[in-house]
Amino acid sequence: LMEVTVKDNSMEVFNPPSLDSKKETGFVGLKNQGATCYLNSLLQTYFHLSYFRHSVYQMPITTSETPSKPSKSPASAHSKKEDVKPIPFALQRLFYNLQVSREPLKTEELTKSFGWTQMDSFTQHDIQELNRVLCDNLETKMQHTPAEGTMQKLFKGKVRNYIRCLQVKYESDREEDFYDLQLCVSGCKDIYDSFRKELQKEVLEGENKYNAGQEHGMQDAEKGIQ
Repeated sequence: LMEVTVKDNSMEVFNPPSLDSKKETGFVGLKNQGATCYLNSLLQTYFHLSYFRHSVYQMPITTSETPSKPSKSPASAHSKKEDVKPIPFALQRLFYNLQVSREPLKTEELTKSFGWTQMDSFTQHDIQELNRVLCDNLETKMQHTPAEGTMQKLFKGKVRNYIRCLQVKYESDREEDFYDLQLCVSGCKDIYDSFRKELQKEVLEGENKYNAGQEHGMQDAEKGIQ
């Protein structure tokens, strides 16, 4: 990192003092392989969930396996035979090094366990899709181990979809599990605004009345989630 200043047709270069991240914050960063900043953000989020980190440490491991490919990527077919670490092993080692290292860390060992090639590291993937597929992969590998149930405990929630009639006593509802929510951020000043917008009730009236069955027929109703 450097700062360049142009003054009177001459260029001055200022190199600011390097920051000792470990000393100043207690943490270190992850190096960008090319276009993996989204992955680094996800991994740092995982790392700072202490329950998740400890569960990963509890997973039994082997030292090598066929790449597990936790993302849809057209360039993920490995043509070279190489010693590829399994995802739990690579993730355990990365988490350990994040705890003890004083320098920023590379993530190549982990992405190789995904089945990624160098081209994949320069391709922007969807972080929500990567999170979902990686969580599914870890959840499968946690089965029949001390870490079993971690993903559900940390990330699974329940949502109730309901339609409630306004003029008669009738309500229809359905409960569903979820692992992620898609929130609107446009026009919202913070995440709380996004949640309030998501929980707003929709009124069903006029041509959009709700069919409450033979007993009640078409009714004005409110639709929402809880």
